[in-house]
Amino acid sequence: VVTRGGTTVYLRGQCPQDLDTAENIDSHDPVEQTHKVMQNIRQLIEECGGTMEHLVKVVVYITDVRHREAVYRTMGEYIKGVHPVSTGLVVQALAR
Repeated sequence: VVTRGGTTVYLRGQCPQDLDTAENIDSHDPVEQTHKVMQNIRQLIEECGGTMEHLVKVVVYITDVRHREAVYRTMGEYIKGVHPVSTGLVVQALAR
């Protein structure tokens, strides 16, 4: 969607996978998975000419509430000083 005065880019949901091969990373660790997801988001935004500072909305789905704090802490490493609208949901499973 292109708006007057700028460009809006919508990213699809990101999983902890290689963007070129669509192969999942070989880890069940939520911190490692979050690093990969955030790296993917950063790469896609930069390919469109933006930076993480342009991030305005994040929706996070996790399957285990016990990982919530670690996931958000890891996300914070990538969006330090950026305060996008954020929604977190705990779900039973994620579709691939």
